[in-house]
Amino acid sequence: MKPSDILALRRTAEIYARGADRRSKDDWRTVLAEDVTISGPGFSVSGREANLGSIDLLGQMFKATRHLIHNQTVEIDGMSARGETYGTAEHVVAQPGGDMLLCWAIRYQDEWQRDGDDWRFTRRELIVDWEELRPLKPVAPA
Repeated sequence: MKPSDILALRRTAEIYARGADRRSKDDWRTVLAEDVTISGPGFSVSGREANLGSIDLLGQMFKATRHLIHNQTVEIDGMSARGETYGTAEHVVAQPGGDMLLCWAIRYQDEWQRDGDDWRFTRRELIVDWEELRPLKPVAPA
């Protein structure tokens, strides 16, 4: 395993997270393979274009999100790789009594395929280990 490949695989997770938070379909296009399948509790979406629709869904479900990537383990076998990516997904949820923060402790079971010099996800399976819901305190303007 080359260190540059390990860093490139981590970068795909970082770009995916940034794309979710910024609602950037362009970010996801750079890291998703044409035939990618993303699944999780109660959903499975196949194909890059179909998965780009999830960006719109995030914007409808949550006022804002912040995805943090923690650690990642990978195994590279030639032109493909498998691994697990740990993270925290924070979601701002509008509630009648004030905004709430829904936090998920998550792991992705990931698979990648090399595409030229780049790596692209071919599969991401979301596992939510636990969740926490807590009120948000508004920040006073500076």
